[in-house]
Amino acid sequence: MQFEILSDVGRKRTVNEDRAAVYTLPNGIILAVIADGMGGHQGGDYASSTAIRLIGEQFMKLDSTSFEEDQHWIEWLREVVNHVNRLLYNHASDNEDLKGMGTTLEAVLIRGRSCLVSHTGDSRVYAINDNGICQVTRDHSYVNALLDSGEITEAEAAVHPQKNWIMKAIGSEKTIEPDHYSIELDDKTYLLLCTDGLSNKVGQQLMREVVLSDATLHDKAKKLVDLANEMGGEDNISVILVDSTKSEVNNL
Repeated sequence: MQFEILSDVGRKRTVNEDRAAVYTLPNGIILAVIADGMGGHQGGDYASSTAIRLIGEQFMKLDSTSFEEDQHWIEWLREVVNHVNRLLYNHASDNEDLKGMGTTLEAVLIRGRSCLVSHTGDSRVYAINDNGICQVTRDHSYVNALLDSGEITEAEAAVHPQKNWIMKAIGSEKTIEPDHYSIELDDKTYLLLCTDGLSNKVGQQLMREVVLSDATLHDKAKKLVDLANEMGGEDNISVILVDSTKSEVNNL
């Protein structure tokens, strides 16, 4: 697998509260993680950076030979995300300056063509190929709750003044229940992880056009960030673009 990571402060913010990283085990199993912190400059930055660091440290300690089934990995994702949530929540409870902090978290584990996703918040994961673009995750947001109840339309959601209110975040509550998704990658699919600094500005079809262009993987990621900045860049913008189209599949 090839991947590209880019994070940009945007045009309006002075601090980047996003974090993104990709970790790889010796046998080729990959964990891609992206987080968008909240709770002010100190709290948001601490929450996102700590979440990414802790989950990466736990992943790199794994003896993956003992994990043979997807269910084992799903259980590990659930346990490690809850571990990170407890640490952040307890730290915020003990530090007045950090009260109210939290972070979105997308944790995407790729082993061969199996892809498992742990999702909390309103950062997103997309699968992109010649057939289209699919938003794998569903935002934990106030606007989505209104959509689900039929109180507003998709058009109204796009311009809703509370569109950035999220209803679930790592570290903001004592316990957390992330959503989990499982998808199979083929040799024509890209994965795009991004914070809302991208998804709030760049439409899905434009994302797809950029990702399926003939540019290098780095230039594709940079183009996505540049487009978000050109369209206002009010928020931090982070992307992880994973290319599975040119890699051979190993049986793990």
